[in-house]
Amino acid sequence: MGLHNLQPAPGSTRNRKRIGRGQGSGTGKTAGKGNKGQKARSGYNEKRNFEGGQQPLARRLPKIGFTSRVVKPHVINVVKNTKVAELEEITLESIKSVCRLPKSVTKVKLIGTGAKDLAAKIKDDAVTTSGK
Repeated sequence: MGLHNLQPAPGSTRNRKRIGRGQGSGTGKTAGKGNKGQKARSGYNEKRNFEGGQQPLARRLPKIGFTSRVVKPHVINVVKNTKVAELEEITLESIKSVCRLPKSVTKVKLIGTGAKDLAAKIKDDAVTTSGK
């Protein structure tokens, strides 16, 4: 096996379309550009977002929306995930050891019936419960 023996897999490559090489090629005469007009000329470059003089979609739509920098907590339902309720001390690390949470989670909120009862076990500011 050597570099001179390497070939692409059969059928994986095709010959490029040769434009403007006579009528028999299928793209002769106008070379697939139609008849006249700005798009048929050499050096034509359509500007990004251009829609033929029509107001572009990006300018028709309102400028709304933003990304909030406030971190929303990861919600855990105590009814569905009973392992959290069985913990003696509830901290972010203990919840991560019991539940499969992404590393990016920095806050956790416990919800569901019985979440208020766990408030006494919580020993971390990153963990909150629903209901005061």
